[in-house]
Amino acid sequence: MLVRYLKAQAMVLLCGGLVGPIFLAVYFASGFGEYLGWMFWTGLFVTAADVLVALWLVSFGAKRQAKQQALEANGVLALARVTSLTETGTQINDRPLVKLGLHIEGPGLAPFDATDRVIASIPRMPLITARYLAVLVDPATNEFQIDWQRSTLVAGIAPAQFTSDEDGRTYDLTGQAGPLMDILRILKANGVPADGTVDLRSNPAVRQQVMAVVRRAGGNAAPAAPVAPAPAAAPVMPSQPAAQRLQELETLRAMGTISEAEYTAKRAQIIAEL
Repeated sequence: MLVRYLKAQAMVLLCGGLVGPIFLAVYFASGFGEYLGWMFWTGLFVTAADVLVALWLVSFGAKRQAKQQALEANGVLALARVTSLTETGTQINDRPLVKLGLHIEGPGLAPFDATDRVIASIPRMPLITARYLAVLVDPATNEFQIDWQRSTLVAGIAPAQFTSDEDGRTYDLTGQAGPLMDILRILKANGVPADGTVDLRSNPAVRQQVMAVVRRAGGNAAPAAPVAPAPAAAPVMPSQPAAQRLQELETLRAMGTISEAEYTAKRAQIIAEL
C-alpha cells in the first residue's frame, strides 16, 4: 500500500502538484518574508490537496483491483458484441474517450445490453473495431468489466492454434469465437492464465477438456509443432449495413485513428461493395 501511495504521490507532483512544496520551500528559505505570506498559505493548500488526491488515487485503484479480483474469482466470462461506437468529445492523455454499446451474453446470464466508456488507445482500437470483446460479469448485478487481455484472443489479434501430440496435427480455430470462449472459460475455471504460450501437457485434466472442445470445433489441419501454441480467438465478423460501416469509418477518421488515405481507400471499398 505504501509503494502504491508513493507512486500516486509522485504522479500528482509531476502533474503540477510540485508547485505547493516549491512555494513552501521558497517561503521558509526567505526567512518568513513579510510579503510572502500568500506563498505560505498557497503552498500549504496545494500540498494538502496533493496528499488528498494521492490518497484518493490509491483508494480508487485498490477498489478497482478488488473488484477485478472478485470478478475473476466469481464472475462469468461472457462475450460482448460491440453494437455502437460514438465519440464523447473528451480526451484523456491525448486519447479519445468513446462510448461503446454492448450486447452481452454468457452461460447462466440473461442476455442484456449495456454501455461503457473506454479510452480508445492505439492497442485497444483493433479490439473495438473487431466488434467482439471478452467481459467479466457479476451474475447477481450484471456489473461488468472489459477484459482487454482475453479480448486480444477473442478479437483475433493472435492466432488460435492448438497442437495435439496424440492426433499428430495442429488445429487452427482462428475465427471461431464460440469454441474459443469455451476454452477460455475452462482455463479460467482451473486458474490457468491465458497469456502467452499455454502448455497443458503437465495438466492432463484441463488438457483433456480443452482438446475435447478443439476436436468438436475441428479446424484446419497443419503439421504438428513441437510446442503447443497459446490459445487465442477471433470472432466471425457479422455482415453490417453499409451505412453503419460508413458511420463507423467517419468516427475513426474524426478520432484520428486512421489516416486520410486509409479513410479514402476504405470508403471506396465499402461503396464498391454496394
